[in-house]
Amino acid sequence: MGACKKDDGNCKTNSLFSTGPIIVGAGPSGLAVAACLQENGVSSVILERTDCIASLWQKRTYDRLKLHLPKQFCQLPLLSFPEIFPKYTTKHQFISYMESYAKHFNIEPRFNQSVSRAEFDSVTGFWSVQTQDFQYFSKWLVVATGENAEPFTPEIQGMDKFRGPVMHTSVYKSGSEFQNQRVLVVGCGNSGMEVSLDLCRHNAIPHMVVRNSVHILPREMFGISTFTIAMALLKFLPLKLVDKFLLLVANFTLGNTDKLNLRRPKTGPLELKNATGKTPVLDVGALAQIKSCKITVMEGVKEITQDGARFVDGQEKEFDSIILATGYRSNVPCWLEGTDFFTQDGIPKSPFPNGWKGENGLYAVGFTRRGLLGISSDAVNIATDITDQWRIKA
Repeated sequence: MGACKKDDGNCKTNSLFSTGPIIVGAGPSGLAVAACLQENGVSSVILERTDCIASLWQKRTYDRLKLHLPKQFCQLPLLSFPEIFPKYTTKHQFISYMESYAKHFNIEPRFNQSVSRAEFDSVTGFWSVQTQDFQYFSKWLVVATGENAEPFTPEIQGMDKFRGPVMHTSVYKSGSEFQNQRVLVVGCGNSGMEVSLDLCRHNAIPHMVVRNSVHILPREMFGISTFTIAMALLKFLPLKLVDKFLLLVANFTLGNTDKLNLRRPKTGPLELKNATGKTPVLDVGALAQIKSCKITVMEGVKEITQDGARFVDGQEKEFDSIILATGYRSNVPCWLEGTDFFTQDGIPKSPFPNGWKGENGLYAVGFTRRGLLGISSDAVNIATDITDQWRIKA
C-alpha cells in the first residue's frame, strides 16, 4: 500500500492506495476473503468500524449462544475448527477460532475505520472508500459487512410510553438480569426462542410474540443434525419431498405446533428459506417450555402501554421489560453509492449462488441468507477472480 500525506496535485490529503482489494468488514466473511487472497499471494486492506474482529459475535450476542449447525458446516476456508471443539460450538469457542484464523493468515485489519462513503470513479478506474481518517483507493472493493450489520427495530405504536427498559437482543447478555420479571419478547425466530428459554432458566416469566407463521424443527433427528440429514437427502430427492420428510419427522417428534399457537407456513421450511431467506427455528429446548406454559405465546402486539402491551386478540398484560428479538439488516445503502448491484434493503439483486460479483471490481460476501454456510464458496470465488486480474496487472 502506498500513502500520500499531502496534496501534490495528484493525490489527496491522507490518501492510501492499495495494490490489492479493499475489504469492508472484519467479520467471518471479510476474514475468509482475506485468507483466500493471502494464499494466492495477494494482499488486501480490511477496514473495520469497531476495535475487534467478528464484532457481531464479540459485542452483540448473548452468553448462551451456540452455533445451530454442526461445526463442519460453519468453518471458514483453509482452516478447520479444532478437533476438541464440540459438534455445536459455543460463542466463545467460535470467537477464539476467528482470532486464531486471523493470526494464522497474518490478517491485520485497520480497526476503528468506519466507512462513510464508497464509490467507483469511471475515469480513474478506482474505488474510493472514505473513512473518518483516510481516503482509500483500490481497483477492487469487497463488501463484507453482511446481512446483519445493524439491529432492526420495528416501529410499534406506543413504544415511547413504556416505563420499563426496552432492549434489542444485540445488547441482551443473560436472563440473570431479569429474574422474577415479566418480560415481553417480540419475535419468535431462533434468537427469540433462545432468549425466551434463557429467561426461563433464570426464573423470569417470558411472553413471546409470534406475529407470523413459523417452522420449528428439531435440531437433531435420529441423533443426527437435521441440517446434515436435509443436505444428504437433497442429493437424491426433490426439495419439496425433503421438506415433506422433515415436517413428518418434526410433527412426530415435536407434535403439532399449531396447537401451541405456532402455525406452520404452507410453504415447506427449505423452500421458504430459499425463496425468502427466512430460517426455520431449530429447537434447543424452548418448545418444551412452551408446552409446560413457562413460555407464553402471544399474538401480535397492537400497542405498547405505560405498563405493558395490548395484543391484537384483545388481551392486555403488564410487563417489567421488553426485549426485541427482531433481527438485523444490511447497512450497505448507507455508504455504497453509484451502483445498482444491491437492492434497497442492501442485499445483492442476483440470488445465490450468483450474488458474489458485480461490475467494476465490486464483490459481495456474507449476503447469501445462509449464514456461515454460504461464506466459503463466495470467498473462494472472489479470491480466485481477483487473483486472476491481479496477476495480469502485475
